[in-house]
Amino acid sequence: MTTASQTPGGQGEEDGRFASPAQLAREDLGNSPSRVSDPRLQFEVRRAVIWTLVVGGFILAIYISRSLLVVFGALVFAAMIDGGARLLGRILPIQRYLRVAIVLLLSVAFLVWLGYFTGSTISREAALFPEIVERQVNEVIDWARAQGFQVSQSQLQNYAGGITSGIGTLTRALGGLLGGLTTVVLIVIIGVYVALEPQLYERGVAWTLPRARRASFYVTASRMAQTLRRLMAGRLLGMVVEGVFTYVMLAFVAPLIGIGAVPMAVLLAILTGLLAFVPNLGAIISGVLMVLVGFSGGVEMGLYTVFVYLFVQNFDGYVVVPMIARKTVDLAPALVLAAQLVMGILFGIIGLFLADPLLAMIKVALERRAETADAEDDAREAETNGA
Repeated sequence: MTTASQTPGGQGEEDGRFASPAQLAREDLGNSPSRVSDPRLQFEVRRAVIWTLVVGGFILAIYISRSLLVVFGALVFAAMIDGGARLLGRILPIQRYLRVAIVLLLSVAFLVWLGYFTGSTISREAALFPEIVERQVNEVIDWARAQGFQVSQSQLQNYAGGITSGIGTLTRALGGLLGGLTTVVLIVIIGVYVALEPQLYERGVAWTLPRARRASFYVTASRMAQTLRRLMAGRLLGMVVEGVFTYVMLAFVAPLIGIGAVPMAVLLAILTGLLAFVPNLGAIISGVLMVLVGFSGGVEMGLYTVFVYLFVQNFDGYVVVPMIARKTVDLAPALVLAAQLVMGILFGIIGLFLADPLLAMIKVALERRAETADAEDDAREAETNGA
């Protein structure tokens, strides 16, 4: 059976071939029934389509927000790798991918060393930790009763349940951080790819923007990357300082002054170092855990852990943080705390860890937007005065 198609000249093709797309495009079919000839209606239709795309994009972003957060976590990880590769490049003038490989190998070696030398100790201490906390809570309630406070059995159960829930939340959070293998692997893989060729992905994003906006985008992206590298360097430095100082003060300085080594010094030091990545909230949680464990060894040891906590936090707050803050984004503590609470509720432990970097990136973008707007206003004012 042959297929005939009508050509623009009105002659049918009966040789079994279809008309070409060019011929179909030139064929006069008349006006489309969906044509809108009124300019006002055309404007309203375009505006409706734009609003529909905006709302649809917003809903889609909410739907895939967790995936987007994983991508942002990969960018944070890539910034840490990139920062290490840049520092290494100052002493080793080798190709970038080799420096990135060295940074990754050193990181893996450190994690292996940490797990090999402290894995069994941490497991043993972590098993005893809930028992110590429960005993300390009971002692606090007994002391409150001795001071004349009326603490009923129902109140006791509520307090114990709240504290147990809080400890369980922290345990689940840490367990989710270590146990979310798929998320961690995705963050690592994406982060390594971005760290190897950051300009490739930067050019890809710039390609989707109008030509007039690309120069501004490159400046904004450069500032964001620099801020993120320095912010992560400050976080890592703070984690190392707090973890090492806590371990030295609890395991070595305490026996020298006659108090004795504080129990679970290794676990407390690691928790203090990890929680130092989360400003404000991390310091509070690590301090409460340290003091609870300290008072399990007596009043003197408890007071000493309070001193250690204050010493470490003040050293980090007045020495380490100001050194880093001069070269990074200065964020208001209340704003950081609010962002952490919101991100923690929405996305759990990952949102809590990434709230500070995300807030810093938003601030850099807003500052860059304000600079661009000021430059445009100055240019219009100069043009007006010149005219």
